[in-house]
Amino acid sequence: MEENITRVEYNGKNIILVATAHVSKRSAELVKQVIEDERPDSVCVELDDERYQSMMNPEAWENTDIVKVIKSKRVGFLLASLVLSAYQKRIARQLDTTVGQEMTQAIKSADETGAELVMADRKIQTTFLRVWRGLGFWEKMKMLFNLLFSFEDDEENELTELDLQEMLQTDVLEAAMSSIHEDFPKIGEYLITERDQYLAYSIKNAPGTKIVAVLGGAHVAGVKEEIFKEQDMERLSQTPQRKVYAKYIGWTMPVLIVALIIYAFAVNVNIGLQQVTTWFIWKCALAGIFTAVTLAHPLSILTALVLAPFTSLNPMLACGWFAGLVEASIKKPTVEDVQNIPVDIFSVKGFFRNRFLKIILVVIMANIGSSIGTFVAGFNILGNLFNT
Repeated sequence: MEENITRVEYNGKNIILVATAHVSKRSAELVKQVIEDERPDSVCVELDDERYQSMMNPEAWENTDIVKVIKSKRVGFLLASLVLSAYQKRIARQLDTTVGQEMTQAIKSADETGAELVMADRKIQTTFLRVWRGLGFWEKMKMLFNLLFSFEDDEENELTELDLQEMLQTDVLEAAMSSIHEDFPKIGEYLITERDQYLAYSIKNAPGTKIVAVLGGAHVAGVKEEIFKEQDMERLSQTPQRKVYAKYIGWTMPVLIVALIIYAFAVNVNIGLQQVTTWFIWKCALAGIFTAVTLAHPLSILTALVLAPFTSLNPMLACGWFAGLVEASIKKPTVEDVQNIPVDIFSVKGFFRNRFLKIILVVIMANIGSSIGTFVAGFNILGNLFNT
């Protein structure tokens, strides 16, 4: 596997880039051999602190409190993390290995040889947020639908040696989101290009003169090129803020709706009541229908239906959060549900069967229904006024 080793000389430093597939036993063996032979001063791994802690304590995520996740507004981030983890575990099962074995080996070998361990990758939450904030509203909706309903359960398909070689050319984040990457090429900038820059900076600034960097195969070429360039780490490390116009748009629609209804009452009380009725009918109907599609508990559906007309008047609230909290309190996820996520997340049936995943689905679908209801009701209210 010598072809998976790339050597770079930079400012008196000997940098050795080891290309790996994240679920390959051979990659783990190569990492062990290289570190033992080279005896580097530093070992850089394609992890951030959060993923490192998760790898060192793999059972910790099973204690995830879904209620706290909903209250902290991190449902989307949790779903993306679960997709990534499940994708890796599914492939690992087919290869009869464990996820991140090459990273675990790098950590172990660094300790055994006395090398300093460096977490070289950007925070995964920052990467996901940069992806999310880089998409428009309808692109986000399309991406969520693709994530939720485009999985194929191909557990029975055996991986070949060619598949393993292809893994060396594919970033695990990009691969896990492959169903949406074709529709959103821009995502590759956040998943690959920016992380190549971040990794390169971390590697070339690692302590010592001899550095071994353990990377997914898709990053090696980019990192090799970026090592000789300057990186804007402040920009790469930033959690992107919501676009200024997005903040105004968030309040514009509620203010506009309220203004149109008030104006309707000023013109004629009956017209005002008609506009209020239009708002409630569309908001309640669509939020309720989208929540019902998830086969949620009747009280969860009722919560989305009742609260949608009110939460939409405040951009800081969302009916899906409340519907999800009700679902979580009535149908609490079990330990078995959490343990089955890596299997259930790749099938529509699994999403409906697994209580943990179903709560996430309830939150997302209720919010989508409510958002669509806002636009439909708004256009109907505006149309009624023009007709009047």
